[in-house]
Amino acid sequence: MEGAGEGSAKDRLVVVGGGIAGALLAKSMQSIADVVLIDSKDYFEIPWAELRSMVEPSLTRRSLISHTDYTRARVIVSSATHITENQVFTADGGSFTFDYLVVATGHAYSTPRGRDDRIKEFQLDNEKIKSSESVLIIGGGPTGVELAGEIAVDYPEKKVTLVHKGSRLMEFIGSKASKKALDWLTLKKVEVLLEQSVDLNAISEADGVYTTSSGEKITADCHFVCIGKPLGSSWLHESILKDSLDKKGRLMVDEYLRVKGQRNIFAVGDITDVPEIKQGYLAQRHAEVVANNLKLLMKGGATEKKLAKYKAAYSMALVSLGRKEAVAQFPFITISGCFPGLIKSRDLFVGKTRKSLGLTS
Repeated sequence: MEGAGEGSAKDRLVVVGGGIAGALLAKSMQSIADVVLIDSKDYFEIPWAELRSMVEPSLTRRSLISHTDYTRARVIVSSATHITENQVFTADGGSFTFDYLVVATGHAYSTPRGRDDRIKEFQLDNEKIKSSESVLIIGGGPTGVELAGEIAVDYPEKKVTLVHKGSRLMEFIGSKASKKALDWLTLKKVEVLLEQSVDLNAISEADGVYTTSSGEKITADCHFVCIGKPLGSSWLHESILKDSLDKKGRLMVDEYLRVKGQRNIFAVGDITDVPEIKQGYLAQRHAEVVANNLKLLMKGGATEKKLAKYKAAYSMALVSLGRKEAVAQFPFITISGCFPGLIKSRDLFVGKTRKSLGLTS
């Protein structure tokens, strides 16, 4: 596809998904292209601040950002439902023509459409935690571990139980990091039950008693489900991209993060099949590479040799353990405690993320 060229109308860019990758793309491309950002909600949520917001709802004033506060792109608050060769269709009956398309729908989350309703949701979660003497967390991935850490540090008097079906916590990273997280939670008197699960279809907070797959009874005043969410690709199954999805529902991309088999469609973030841990800071890197490539293509005449290539990242992870500590896995070392906590846990990169969107901290 030829770019718009100097002096001609701007290319039409549609970005589907307003998470970290989609938000940065809309911001980066707003002066270069005629950008439409399609998202099911009217705000961007800093993902790594979500769990802290449950114990500190006031954080949402900085971590939930209206799309219109950081980008001049046209924002469509609706869900994308279909794609043809040059159009995206939305649930509210809209259709948007594109010269270039970026799919950034990540995982499917059920969150309120409006920012104010999302703030209220965090307030209700906080009230639920504060009014409970005991809390059950279902799922021992990074979300479950971080939530257990937040509650254990801010409400040390509460009984916290974490149930995880795997043989160790956070199986997406190495066993050393898993062990350090387990030791830290145990030190904070969090009860961790491994290789057990809870039937999500048979639980009720009204009963206050939960039965695990091994028959163990857990008493808790409230519970939070922290298991993995499905990929946000179901809407692509009957589209022109149906053959570009792998068996897990991820979009297959080439080294330029362009969807395989397509010339003008890119994908970024968790929805891609890039072989790396799916993390927010990597989605930011995806957005930077694709923004550079789109700018080159829109200038016209760009050859593939000039396009930026994306290289899958090493397996690194940084998981917060309350407000001051964390466990970090780097390529050659795994550490925990206050030093990695200084990197992430105090501010959770909220100030840095806001700055990347052109906002004051």
